[in-house]
Amino acid sequence: MVTGSLALAVAGAFTGASLYVNFVEQPARLKLDDTALMKEWETSDHRGFALLAGLSLLSAILGFVDYKTSDDVRWLAGAAVIIAAWPFMFYAISPLDNRILALIAAEDGADARKSIVLWGTVELALTALGALAVALFVFASG
Repeated sequence: MVTGSLALAVAGAFTGASLYVNFVEQPARLKLDDTALMKEWETSDHRGFALLAGLSLLSAILGFVDYKTSDDVRWLAGAAVIIAAWPFMFYAISPLDNRILALIAAEDGADARKSIVLWGTVELALTALGALAVALFVFASG
């Protein structure tokens, strides 16, 4: 049960970090002028990506371990939902990140801003995945 509690806690951290990015960092970033926006994006994007990917993987592993020890499929469901962040980041967010970085390299601030706004909308799906995983882990805990 300890691993299940840890899976829930890490999924909660993932969800909280994703909420922070969507509702604190992104609005603040978009208030910057184009030059500052591009500079801020380059530094924060890689750190945020690594943090969310790491939390997702750790939560999924812990959920899977609890599934194997308890034989409760609800832990497996939560682990599957939180690890779904990986293919989503790879197929939806990474190409957009690469496009933004290419626009930044080309010093195209206006198009970079438009892509960063789109990125914020796409990033909401990670928050939804985290919230669903948290709900499943809470259900499995009860």
